[in-house]
Amino acid sequence: MNTDQSGNQTVKQKKERSPLVRALLLVLGIIASVLGFAGIFIPLLPTTPFLLLASWCFVRSSDKLNKMLMGNRYLGPYLSNYKAGHGITRRNKVYSLLFLWITLSVSFFLSPPYWWLRLGLLTIGIAITIHIMKFKTLKG
Repeated sequence: MNTDQSGNQTVKQKKERSPLVRALLLVLGIIASVLGFAGIFIPLLPTTPFLLLASWCFVRSSDKLNKMLMGNRYLGPYLSNYKAGHGITRRNKVYSLLFLWITLSVSFFLSPPYWWLRLGLLTIGIAITIHIMKFKTLKG
């Protein structure tokens, strides 16, 4: 696969894709973007995997939408640092964990009183916390 310095496929290879494949990738990328954005506000809906999927789809289907996603004031630097393995800022870690535990707490108290459901929420919260804490911490 031919790629340029930023990891994007070359224009020649994009044009070799069938219009149907490009359209499907474009639709999948838009859906993944919407789900990723919604994941910021909806507990237990993952944000990062959907945004990474959207970026992957846009790299293969639409330079314009990929540039919009990567150039987004809030999501662009986060995605770039995550993709490069650099980590996230302490501020992002704190906000992510704070928002995670607030939304999980609300879900915990508003959910039906099934022990297995509450245990599941707690388990997911702990797993996500461990995952976030394993990221390198960037200054900023």
